[in-house]
Amino acid sequence: MNNIRIRQGRVVSDKMNKSIVVAIERFIKHPIYGKYIKRTTKISVHDELNSSKVGDVVEIKECRPISKTKSWMLVRILKKLFSLHQFWL
Repeated sequence: MNNIRIRQGRVVSDKMNKSIVVAIERFIKHPIYGKYIKRTTKISVHDELNSSKVGDVVEIKECRPISKTKSWMLVRILKKLFSLHQFWL
């Protein structure tokens, strides 16, 4: 039985070395009014190769604690953010 959690999210910060911050959005239903509300969770993720950039959609999985705040690691990049900055260099 494999209970490893896998999530998808968008990279919101890549300023740290070998670390990224991934925002995972989900919708919850308000208990009284029934309206669906967007909630965001930010997770610190281990990125060994520093391969992801801000805006990329990534897949992450839960792992053993790597540091005080990191217990998730990058599995793969699902979609790279297209940047016009690449053409100017």
